[in-house]
Amino acid sequence: MSTMKTPGVYVVEKNAFPNSVVEAATAVPAFIGYTKFAKDGNKTLLNKPWKINSMAEFIQYFGGPPVPKFSITEAKDGEGDEAQVGTSHLTINDKKYTVQRSDKYNFYYQMRFFFANGGGTCYIVSVSEGYTEDLSYDKLTGGITALLKEQEPTMVLIPEAVYLGSVDDCCKLQADSIRHCGFDMQNRVAVLDIYDGFKDSDSVITDFREKIGTEFLNYAAAYYPWLNTTIVPDSDISFLNMEAPDDLMAILTANDTEGKLTDFIANVASAKIAELNELDRETTHKVLARHSSAYSEVMREMLLTINMLPPASAMAGIYTMVDSTKEVWKAPANIGVAAVISPTVSISHKDQEGLNVPMNGKAVNAIRYFVGEGVKVWGARTLDGNSLDWRYINVRRTMIMLEESIKNAAKAYVFEPNVANTWVSVKSMITNFLNGIWKRGGLAGASPEDAFSVHLGLGETMTPEDILEGIMRITILVAISRPAEFIEITFQQQMQKS
Repeated sequence: MSTMKTPGVYVVEKNAFPNSVVEAATAVPAFIGYTKFAKDGNKTLLNKPWKINSMAEFIQYFGGPPVPKFSITEAKDGEGDEAQVGTSHLTINDKKYTVQRSDKYNFYYQMRFFFANGGGTCYIVSVSEGYTEDLSYDKLTGGITALLKEQEPTMVLIPEAVYLGSVDDCCKLQADSIRHCGFDMQNRVAVLDIYDGFKDSDSVITDFREKIGTEFLNYAAAYYPWLNTTIVPDSDISFLNMEAPDDLMAILTANDTEGKLTDFIANVASAKIAELNELDRETTHKVLARHSSAYSEVMREMLLTINMLPPASAMAGIYTMVDSTKEVWKAPANIGVAAVISPTVSISHKDQEGLNVPMNGKAVNAIRYFVGEGVKVWGARTLDGNSLDWRYINVRRTMIMLEESIKNAAKAYVFEPNVANTWVSVKSMITNFLNGIWKRGGLAGASPEDAFSVHLGLGETMTPEDILEGIMRITILVAISRPAEFIEITFQQQMQKS
């Protein structure tokens, strides 16, 4: 207050309460991928993180889905023995055919998967427009760089990483995202898929673990297997998704044993399929579906191929839903996955042992089907499974929330006098915040003293040299609540008493 020079009454207001800590957001994923366009009016959004809140906003700023294109060819000897992404095989009248998707753009479908599972506010980084370029490691890793100046995101996902040309490129890109989370930013986690995760093969998991690296693994969680979803409805697929519809028509004619379709197909072909109006296209699709089991089977294989999606985007939605309905310290597991028919790989209790508790600690969380319950997330570990500190993904995310919340609140005291009055205010502010977290169940302990402690002061956390150098040191100990991952129930017989 100003110096009192004139006689009179002066009113002095003093703050009775310390500053409060505002809880940082916990579920704001950032997605990186290829889109139809990236524009806000006339302004380009290419390689610029852009915040959206719904699928409608995604379509507004980044466009709709790609037009998936397929080819169908007669399978060669031995072809189809090994599963490949975007490829399926079927038999028509004892002849084997290969249905192959020519493009790999799946970002739009992944975003629908995210919102279907409870997703909300998120950031989008579009690295390419127009669905005209091949997926590129360089472009996708450039999207990670674009996130360096954004402080709000708490998760990083690159759904199309698993569609790159090799497992090496995929894991290299995923390792880049982990380093971004754990070294560059230290305030977010990477949610990862497994390359070729639709295969029931130990080598798929082994390749991932060997190539993902060993650094900052407590800032990442991986999920397996891929999922058969209902994201794309069957009404979105027809003969027009064939690169060469005439090839399909030739196959249908050759297998038209009763002659019901030959004349119809000939008339359609003569009218040039690509030039049919919308009504004629719909009619043609319905007639073919009604009278040709072969056509229906081809459409089914195409639909299954598009709808087979890796699970990370759905997990980001589940993280968001759990955080909003429960809390960030609730493990995002034992939760049903929406818009899913089945996992591509059936995992048993025995199978999961090697996924959940491997010798190298690189735990991979399983998604499993349970009779009468549906498809559920059945794991909550980070890739640093051997660490007692950072074994669980909810522990890492809770600590990030506490760190960011307290760090942001402490900025109010930058350049304040480094004296006892300031220390008391800072300590009270942090104590009040952690006490609230403890009351809500985020910290373990029968009393606040058991759950956390805040240390700050000369001789306790600081030396006289620290104060001379303008350093205020605060030490906070917290007991984060951990999930009951293993529940043991002991039964023992007792003697009859009556």
